Amino acid sequence: MSTHRLIDVRTPSAPVCAVVVLHGGAARQQRMMVSPTQLSVLRMIPVARRIARVGGDRLAVVRLLNSYRGWDTHHTPLDDAAWAIAQVAERWPGLPVALVGHSLGGRAALLAAAHDAVRTVVALNPWVYPDDGVPLPGRSVLFVHGDHDRIARPERARAVADRLSRSADVEFEVVHGGKHAMLRHGRAFEQAAADFVLDRL
Repeated sequence: MSTHRLIDVRTPSAPVCAVVVLHGGAARQQRMMVSPTQLSVLRMIPVARRIARVGGDRLAVVRLLNSYRGWDTHHTPLDDAAWAIAQVAERWPGLPVALVGHSLGGRAALLAAAHDAVRTVVALNPWVYPDDGVPLPGRSVLFVHGDHDRIARPERARAVADRLSRSADVEFEVVHGGKHAMLRHGRAFEQAAADFVLDRL
């Protein structure tokens, strides 16, 4: 039984874009459900709030809580992201969608961006394989990666960014001294995401 759900951050009456914020979170030895209080979820609250503040009444912002931690062969964050995009499309028909994800949430955002509704993607310290990525014509994609990230290697993200740049408008921003958890220089990650989403409206 899936337990994914969306949490409203800001839902104005007439938004021009819907933003779905995706958390990360490593797998555990046993399959574990996502807790709203786990650190990977809490890390995305200030990101979502910053986007909501910058966007004002132009952006509807929601946070996705995945069904399970990590990424396995049975049910992945990509499945949850696809569900969230469908929910947003039903709630705000015709609105373009922006995906903002951290770590495995960044990977899910990049892979889910092929959905017709998605126009903008922000991947914060994405945990990716170098051969990840699908053609994303017409999309705008921003990678924001700390150069001190030892969990999600920046060079892997660079390889994915290079591949995506063949079809999409891709930017890569380095946060000097930034680590995977985005605790140091958190504002730089948050502001980069908010500015990019708003600029690409």
